[in-house]
Amino acid sequence: MSRRDVNDIRRKLLDQGVALLMEQGYHGTGLHELVQSVGVPKGSFYNYFPSKEAFSAEVVKHYIDPFIAQLDAHLARTDVGADAALRAYFDELIADTERRDFKGGCLLGNLIGEIGDTSDLCQTSLREAVRRYRDKLREGVARGQAEGCFRRDLDAKEMADFLVDAWQGSLLRMKIERSVRPLTQFRDMLLNGYFRA
Repeated sequence: MSRRDVNDIRRKLLDQGVALLMEQGYHGTGLHELVQSVGVPKGSFYNYFPSKEAFSAEVVKHYIDPFIAQLDAHLARTDVGADAALRAYFDELIADTERRDFKGGCLLGNLIGEIGDTSDLCQTSLREAVRRYRDKLREGVARGQAEGCFRRDLDAKEMADFLVDAWQGSLLRMKIERSVRPLTQFRDMLLNGYFRA
């Protein structure tokens, strides 16, 4: 099998892992179901990942990358300020959760709640993913501070941490309320309120 084929199968397993872990959680997702859905023999799973735990840690990294790229694309825009770029980014996420009928939430938050304190490997992967995401948000907050639209009496890193924490809580509330209201309230109260200069 060529390196390209190996990478393709690995990517398919990770893509399917995101979908299954979002829908069923860590404990509800079996390797048999995973490999069957991708068309890979069960025994060959271990040619790609040493364990389910290691696989899940890789899924976390695979999951967060598109969100960071999406956020980066918004922040790279020079025709809008950082406040508008962050708002547009969160607007996209809010619209996506509504399209998905409020299902799923965030894989990071889901796994943090389910296995965050029981698997050192997954805990490390989750921590790294949250920090990478926070650091990208910090770029936007710092730019907003430099542009004069966000308050400067708070550290950009602390404000970005607060964004991550508040967003995760809002996603959990969205799931039980089955409404985007917690998400829009998060966006408006922070980006248009507490963070404003």
